[in-house]
Amino acid sequence: MRLAGRRWRTSVSAARLGGETYRVVRPARPIAHGVLHDCRFGPVMAVDKAATVDLAFAWWLAARSPRSLVYLPLRANPFTCQDNASDDGRKLDLVLLHHSLQFPVSRWKQVRARLSPAATHTVEMPAGAFRSFDRADHERTYHREFHDHLRWSVAADTLFLVGSRPAFELAGEQLRALAEDGPAEVVAWPDSYCCAEIGVGQGNGLHRHERNPPARLHIDRCHEHWPAPVRAPRKSTRAAAR
Repeated sequence: MRLAGRRWRTSVSAARLGGETYRVVRPARPIAHGVLHDCRFGPVMAVDKAATVDLAFAWWLAARSPRSLVYLPLRANPFTCQDNASDDGRKLDLVLLHHSLQFPVSRWKQVRARLSPAATHTVEMPAGAFRSFDRADHERTYHREFHDHLRWSVAADTLFLVGSRPAFELAGEQLRALAEDGPAEVVAWPDSYCCAEIGVGQGNGLHRHERNPPARLHIDRCHEHWPAPVRAPRKSTRAAAR
């Protein structure tokens, strides 16, 4: 499956608060099988095949929309995907936004409650939407002078990922691979883990940022809602010849 040329219908709303107007973009249809939990060792998201496309579009849009909050309302999803959640993990929504917006996450609960009626807008994924990076590019993220990290925080039952366009693009290749290559991997290896691990926060074992500590966002295939297709048994050559 290829993302280029695919379309994603969104609902665009606005909320005015404290003299500021915030533009909020969310999927026009609910993400049926995408569940995000705040687990003991970091946030974990369970997805089916369709949800990987929604997530890839949201990620791509957040990197290129510095004036918008990209909102994935996941808490209302009736599915739990218990194989991906710890017993004490609460459900979370997800918001992706460019750091230049300087949005105080403490305002989110009020913004969410004041959203205007939505207008529908369709975006199309262009070819080459996700940049490729080599090993040296990723190794630079561990240098102390590197600043394009994804910041993260949790407020109002929502996980916020905040960063520059390069910060989102560095992680975007994993989401592209999960959406485009994951289906073929599941067919070839039905028990495959099939996941993406997005580094968030700043620092490592030697240098930890106190206000933005390093963590991992685990995005895992839910085997219940993304099962491997059942292969029809092959007919034997002897039976075919009869």
